[in-house]
Amino acid sequence: MEPLPLGTYVTAPTDEQLAATPYGRLHTYDLADFLARWPDLHREALSLLGDRRIHPTAFIHPQAIVGEDVIVGPHAKVYEFSTVRKGSVLCAGASVGFNCEVTSAFVGEGAVLGHRIGINRTIVGNRAHLSAGVTVAAIAVSADMSAPEREICLRTRGGAYRCGTAQFGAVLGDRVQTGNNISLGPGVLVGRHSQIDSGVTLAIRAVPENSVVTAPHTAQTRIRSRNAGVQEMLP
Repeated sequence: MEPLPLGTYVTAPTDEQLAATPYGRLHTYDLADFLARWPDLHREALSLLGDRRIHPTAFIHPQAIVGEDVIVGPHAKVYEFSTVRKGSVLCAGASVGFNCEVTSAFVGEGAVLGHRIGINRTIVGNRAHLSAGVTVAAIAVSADMSAPEREICLRTRGGAYRCGTAQFGAVLGDRVQTGNNISLGPGVLVGRHSQIDSGVTLAIRAVPENSVVTAPHTAQTRIRSRNAGVQEMLP
C-alpha cells in the first residue's frame, strides 16, 4: 500500500499558537498514521496551549457552542447556532458560518465553512471554501450505525488504501472550492485547487489536484418552453 502523505494535500498551520504543537507537523504524517494518533496528538496540543486554547482575538457568537476540548486560533469566527466539538481545531482566520456542526475536524488557516455545513473526522486545508449544505460523513452504512466497525478504504491511483479506522470523512486540500448541496465521504481525498460542483455525491475516492468534479445529473438538466413545448439540453 502506497503512503498518502498529508503534505500532498494540506499545509500545516504557520501561526505560532498551533505551529508549536503537533499540528505544526501535520504535513509530515501519512494519513492512516495521523488518524490513528489524532486523539493523542490533540491531547498533547491542549496540554501545550493550556488556557490559550481559544485565542483572545477569536469571535464566538453567544448562540454558538464550542466544546471544552476545541482549539480556536486567532481571528477565527464561529457564528450563531453552530457547534464545534470533540477535539476540533479552527486555525487562524477560519470561519464557521450559520448552523454548522464541526466534529473531530481540523479546519485550516483562512478556510470558510458556509451555512449548514456538517463535517466529521475531516481535515480542511488552507483557504478552502465550502458553500451551503455540504455534508461529510465519516462512517460507512452498517447494521449498527452506533457502533461502526467497517474499515474505511479508498481507491487511489496506486490502488486500494486502508485508513486503519472505521471513522474517516475526508481530506479537502488547500483552496478546494465547493458548490452547495454536496455529500462527501466516507473516505474522500480532494487535491489542492480542485472544484466540486453542486449536487455531487462522492465516497471512497481520491481526486487529483486541479480537478473539477461535476454531478452527471446537473449536466443532463432539461429546459422545456412552456409556450412552444420545445425541449433543450443545457450545454
